[in-house]
Amino acid sequence: MITKYGLSIFIQSFIILVVIIICAIVFVDELLIRAVIICISILLMLFVVNFFRDPERALPNDDNTIVSPADGKVVLIKELFESEYLQGNAIQVSIFMSPLDVHVNRFPISGVVGYFKHIQGKHSVAFHDKSSELNERTHIGIDDHGYKVFFKQIAGTVARRIITEISIGQKAIRGKRFGMIRFGSRMDVMMPRGTEIKVKLNDRVKAGETILAQRLTTAKEILS
Repeated sequence: MITKYGLSIFIQSFIILVVIIICAIVFVDELLIRAVIICISILLMLFVVNFFRDPERALPNDDNTIVSPADGKVVLIKELFESEYLQGNAIQVSIFMSPLDVHVNRFPISGVVGYFKHIQGKHSVAFHDKSSELNERTHIGIDDHGYKVFFKQIAGTVARRIITEISIGQKAIRGKRFGMIRFGSRMDVMMPRGTEIKVKLNDRVKAGETILAQRLTTAKEILS
């Protein structure tokens, strides 16, 4: 399945590449050059299909788990004080998405969107920690009866557009699609202190399927 967030680009790219292949067959007499053009065009077609694919995912049954909002590789796990939305001690898990990963993003928990902000910025390498402060990004906060998760879509060097179908007050459903980042990027997920992290550095994760952490379940646990 091709994601709706990139369907127009997918169709346009596919048409252009088909036209290039036809032109190579009709107008290029040199066999080697024709073969090179066709091979490169086919490889680009496969890349476009791979990038904009949107596979179904098996959501974990335990509602108290936080699922990964993105496909990719865990590049950072650290403790920090998060002052923008959680306003307290937190644990951050950062996921780097290469151009070969699925780029459709999904909600990590269910709840209500309590915070949303889009920030214009640079397009430096996404796996560097400073990218979460300097690059173009969106900041999203979800509140489920006092338990909050804060996460960021961060554009990388190649990424040039963040797509986010989110508004404050909107109901978030764990594992449901909400947007994507085109062509290589990063996702930072911040959870309250005491949340039990279930992944480790260099783990490969899948959006809506991989369990990032076991969440705190009550307001009393959050404040303790």
